Amino acid sequence: MTSTLLRNAAVIATMDDSDTLLHNASIRIVDNRIEAIGPADEITGGADETIDASGHILIPGLVNTHHHFYQTLTRNVPAGQDSDLFNWLVAHYPIWARMDARAIDASTRIAIAELMLSGCTTAADHTYIWPNDARVDDQIHAAAEMGFRFHAARGSMSVGQSRGGLPPDHAVEDEDFILTDSQRVIETYHDDSHGAMTRIVLAPCSPFSVSTDLMRETAALARTHRVHLHTHLAETLDEENYCRELFGQTPVEYAEANGWVGDDVWFAHMVHPHEAEIGRLGEHRCGVAHCPSSNMRLASGVAPIRALQDAGARVGLGVDGSASNDCSHMLGEARQAMLLQRLANGPDGLSARQALRLATRGGAEVLGRDDIGHLAPGMAADIVGYRLDSLPLAGAAVHDPLAALVFCWPPQVDLSLINGRLRVHRGELLGVDVPSLVKRHNAIATALVNG
Repeated sequence: MTSTLLRNAAVIATMDDSDTLLHNASIRIVDNRIEAIGPADEITGGADETIDASGHILIPGLVNTHHHFYQTLTRNVPAGQDSDLFNWLVAHYPIWARMDARAIDASTRIAIAELMLSGCTTAADHTYIWPNDARVDDQIHAAAEMGFRFHAARGSMSVGQSRGGLPPDHAVEDEDFILTDSQRVIETYHDDSHGAMTRIVLAPCSPFSVSTDLMRETAALARTHRVHLHTHLAETLDEENYCRELFGQTPVEYAEANGWVGDDVWFAHMVHPHEAEIGRLGEHRCGVAHCPSSNMRLASGVAPIRALQDAGARVGLGVDGSASNDCSHMLGEARQAMLLQRLANGPDGLSARQALRLATRGGAEVLGRDDIGHLAPGMAADIVGYRLDSLPLAGAAVHDPLAALVFCWPPQVDLSLINGRLRVHRGELLGVDVPSLVKRHNAIATALVNG
C-alpha cells in the first residue's frame, strides 16, 4: 500500500452532510481512498509522499454530469454562432459526420485536460455520433491513460431526416447494431465496484433522433445489465412542439410512457418541464444535468432547478457540448448556475455554496455514485486544491474562501488528485504534452471544418 499526506491546507471544504469546513487541516490517503481527514496536528506520521497544501483550499473533485467531448473540435464555428438548438445542430451534423478515431481521441484528451485543470475529476460524456472508424473504446482508452474517472455514454442516433428526424441519414446508425454494440461495451468495460474508474451509460440522443423502439429496447438492455440511462429532454420549446406533433405527448410524458423514469435515469437540460411534471420527476427520483452556459448560449431558457430539487429530483451540473458552451470549466459552470438562477429568481435563487454542492455532491448523486462528491474516510481520493493567494481571489478569499471560488473569476486548479494519484501539481497537468496535443487537435479541427 502507498500513502499520501496532503498537509496543512488552509481550508478543507468536505461537502459532507454538515458542510464541515476545516482550517489548518490535513488529509491522509492510503492507495486510492481517504483514510483520515482533520486538524493538521491530529493527522501526523510519515507518508510515502507528502504534498504541502498550505495556502490552498481543498474541495472534493468536481463532477461533470453532461458533456460532448468531440465538440471541442467545432467550438466557435461561425455557422453556429448565432443559432438556436435545432439550427445549430443542422449546421454541425455534416462536420461531425466526417470524424474518425483520431478525431475522437484528440477531442477526448483536450476536453479531459481542460476539465482537469478546472478542478473536475469525474465526467460523463455523451457522444452520440460514431462515423467512420470511431468507437466509444477510443474515449475510454484516452481517459484511462490520463487517469480520469469516466462515465462513458454509448450514445446513438437512428432516425435520419428521411424518417422525420433531425440528423442527416448518413449520420445515423442501424438500431440492431446500436443495441449489439451497446451490450459489447457494457460487457467489456463496465465496472460497478467502489472507486470504479470506468462505468458505461446507455444514451440515445433525443426524441428527435431515435425511434421509440430504440428508446424502449435501450432501457430494457440497460436494466438487464444494471447500468444507467441518459438522454437530452425538454431542452427547448422546439423539442416540445416536435414531440406533441409526432407523439401527441410532451417530452416528459414521452419519457414516462417508454420507461425512461427512475433513479437509474438522468436527463440533460430539463429546461421546460410543466409544473405537474416536475413533481412526477421528483417522485421517480430522476436526475437532471443542469447546463446553464449552453442554455444561455443557445437561448434555450432557464431550468427550474430549485423546483426540481424541492420535488425530489437529483440535480448536478454539466458543461454540455464544447460547441454550445465553448469551454469545459466546471468551476465556471458553477458560477454560471449561481448567476443565472439569481437572474431568474432573485438574489437568493442560488448561493455560492449551493452551486458548489451541485458541482460535487449533486453530480455524484446524479451519476449514482456514493464513493465520490464529498471528503470523508473511505471515500475515493478525488481532491482538488486552489491557491488562495491568486490574483482572481485577491480581496475575496480573505473574507470567505469557499464562496470566493464561485463569486470571483474561476481560477485554475493548482493541485488535483484522482483516485489517489497526483494528476495536476503547481498548476501543471502531469504526463500530458499540452502544446503538442493542442497542435494535433487544431489540425484535425481545421480539416474537419474545411471538409
